[in-house]
Amino acid sequence: MTFPASQNWPALDTGRTAKTALVTGAGSGIGLAVARGLAADGYNIVLAGRRLEVLQAAAKGIGVQGFPLTMDVSDPEKVTNGFRRIEDHFGRLDLLFNNAGTGVPGSVLLEDVSAIDWQRVVATNLSGAFYCVQHAFRLMKAQSPQGGRIINNGSVSATSPRPNSTPYTATKHAITGLTKSASLDGRGFNIAVGQIDIGNAATDMTRKMETGMPQANGTVAPEPVMDVNNVVQVVRQMAALPLEANIQFVTVMATEMPFIGRG
Repeated sequence: MTFPASQNWPALDTGRTAKTALVTGAGSGIGLAVARGLAADGYNIVLAGRRLEVLQAAAKGIGVQGFPLTMDVSDPEKVTNGFRRIEDHFGRLDLLFNNAGTGVPGSVLLEDVSAIDWQRVVATNLSGAFYCVQHAFRLMKAQSPQGGRIINNGSVSATSPRPNSTPYTATKHAITGLTKSASLDGRGFNIAVGQIDIGNAATDMTRKMETGMPQANGTVAPEPVMDVNNVVQVVRQMAALPLEANIQFVTVMATEMPFIGRG
């Protein structure tokens, strides 16, 4: 596939040895914060998402290590093309941060969730995550040295739901199954697969948490949040491990958020 000139990537600096990381949902929020943190650790960062202008701005902020890639993870053909481009340009992939995700806006009763909204959330949160893991496996198995690391963003909703969040919660529970299966299947190929479950990291997308979120007892109440850089530190720690070691599951959350005992 030929990408438009607006997405041309510069030639790699042959005098610099660097690992390559793919971050999905990298245009904003947790994805962008993690991309910046991994760049500080020396990675070449492929910033994947749907909005080219946003990705270009994010890559510009990272500098020569930033490579924007328009890739809708819900579209298997676009994922195939994106991974092919990564392989052609870098020759390998060392780290996938599987972060792209979405939900149904607002607090929608289970019986009122439309089929379109259900399918949209499943397509991004579950199918998209699977497509990326699948292509990462193919590349990591074939490359030399063999192997790499995959970190799935599961969310605390992979353990406990919020009220009226069936599509999001169901897909995040499924991510845990994907993580476990991929971790098992990666044995023997030096592929380490882990999961980070994040609770109430402060980004532009989570500002509503500070004003009021539906609670299990039927009330609406503000919730504590934490600096998103706490998430970045944990992902960097997971990524820095040698492939002989893996953080299988980790939860990082605002200390006083209603998670333990939720519901």
